[in-house]
Amino acid sequence: MRTIRLVLFLHITLFFANQAIFSQENIPTEKETTKLVQDATRLMLEEKHEESLKKSRKALKYAIAIKNNNLIANCYNTIAANFDELTEFEKAFFYYKKGLLYAQKTNNNKLKNWLNNNLANIYCFDKKEYAKGIYYYKKSLQYSNKIKDTTQIVFTKLNITWAYFDIGRFDEGLPYLEFINKHHLKYGKESSIIALNMLNGMYHSHIKHNALAVKYFEKAIECGRKENEKSDLSFSHLEYSKFLFKNKLFQKAYQNLNLYNTLTSEINDEEKLKKANVAGINLELDEYKREIDNIETKFKTKEQLMIENQTKNKRISVIIISALIVIIILFYFFFQNTKLKQKNDLKNIQSKIQRNIINASMNGQEMERKKIASFLHDNISALLSSADMHLSVLNAKKPESSEELIKTKSILRDAHDKVRDLSHQLLPSLLARFGLYYALHDLCEKNSNSSLHFEYEGPEDTHTRYNEEFEMKMYFIITELLNNIIKHSQANQAKLKLTEKNGNLIIQITDNGQGFDTKKFNIIEGFGLNQIRARIKNMEGKLKIKSTINSGTTISILAHIEYRT
Repeated sequence: MRTIRLVLFLHITLFFANQAIFSQENIPTEKETTKLVQDATRLMLEEKHEESLKKSRKALKYAIAIKNNNLIANCYNTIAANFDELTEFEKAFFYYKKGLLYAQKTNNNKLKNWLNNNLANIYCFDKKEYAKGIYYYKKSLQYSNKIKDTTQIVFTKLNITWAYFDIGRFDEGLPYLEFINKHHLKYGKESSIIALNMLNGMYHSHIKHNALAVKYFEKAIECGRKENEKSDLSFSHLEYSKFLFKNKLFQKAYQNLNLYNTLTSEINDEEKLKKANVAGINLELDEYKREIDNIETKFKTKEQLMIENQTKNKRISVIIISALIVIIILFYFFFQNTKLKQKNDLKNIQSKIQRNIINASMNGQEMERKKIASFLHDNISALLSSADMHLSVLNAKKPESSEELIKTKSILRDAHDKVRDLSHQLLPSLLARFGLYYALHDLCEKNSNSSLHFEYEGPEDTHTRYNEEFEMKMYFIITELLNNIIKHSQANQAKLKLTEKNGNLIIQITDNGQGFDTKKFNIIEGFGLNQIRARIKNMEGKLKIKSTINSGTTISILAHIEYRT
């Protein structure tokens, strides 16, 4: 613990020392950086691109220094917008993507809306990748809905309509157009009225409502001339010329196409002039892009030096603490493993003792059965037979038999029969004389009746004999299992099947009774399955019980055969 405290103290001291060094640098405030971003954006809107790019570059450096994702995203958006205005679409696309990457880390849904919309414009109007453009327009629409900016919703839906109509998917664009027609008067931008009329003209041209198409196209051109909006006006002339060509009004179509080309040429000249005006930047645009790209790298390099100093100190702390934690964990697992091993060993010993007790008890019972059966058969039964014989001789000598003599003889015969039956129950004569298969076959027949039938299936060679003790054990185990079926199963069909394979006796007992939950069989009184399992395990055999409620039971036993020596 003393070592850990020392390491933590050194770590904290070094951390605050590094923080003190870092704080000595001249880091701009968030307020100053925000003002720079706002100035850069204002200059961009005033088409002062040279000044806007310079301020946005400086603002970006500060935004990265203070790690403000919102300001970083705004800087990239302004830089991209400047390049967009200068028709440097690839550069604009690159910085819009960067801006979106940082915007995603903020809650500024308005900025996310604009960045997605600007990316969509480049995909649709410059790259002609409409599928991607529509995807970004729809992302922009999601953020417009989040901020509940109805004006922006109308504007974005107009862009989506235009994209769908450009690729001839009018049915998909129609719901958006209907929404704009309904809400444009109240929420739409005045500058988008030209595009709205053009889109209505395109749709009515598609459905061959020519009169309405002409009305909307001419209205779009009229508004474009009035507002001097060359870009949307040029597109209106182009789409109108397509409509006129389709309807074979070639002269008027040519006039509109010529006006489109003229306007496009003027727009291109104006864009070139913009680029020429920006030539006053000391760096070419490509070099400016490289410098912007290096701002993050330079800052990261500077920051990395401080991080490395902290990392060296942290590394030592982490290694020492980690080593101590690993040692503690290893010691804990070692202790738990030892404890678990001891617990398992104790459990195994207890289980083995219990098995031995059960087997010793059952072996004792079998030996007693054998002794009592032998005593009854060899002694009591013989004495009763002898007494009966003497009475028969006495009865033969007397011409008139007394009633008492006849009753005594009858009592002796009943006693002899009961002794014989008891002897057979304790140790069946069939088992002793003919072996296991005969005895089990006879057992199935004796237990069968009108409500429960036991089917027997055994080897063809029924004369096979095993070790006497083995036969007794298997006979009484199977007897117990059949008794369980009679007492508990409520079955009407049962089967005992015996096969001999590779020196093993395989026993399978099945019934179609009510079954039971095998997970709870050990607490069911009278089943004796735990004792049977212990007996089989002691014989190095296997016992498998498969039972389902209302689907019967199957018990399989595999026991290594002990042959007669």
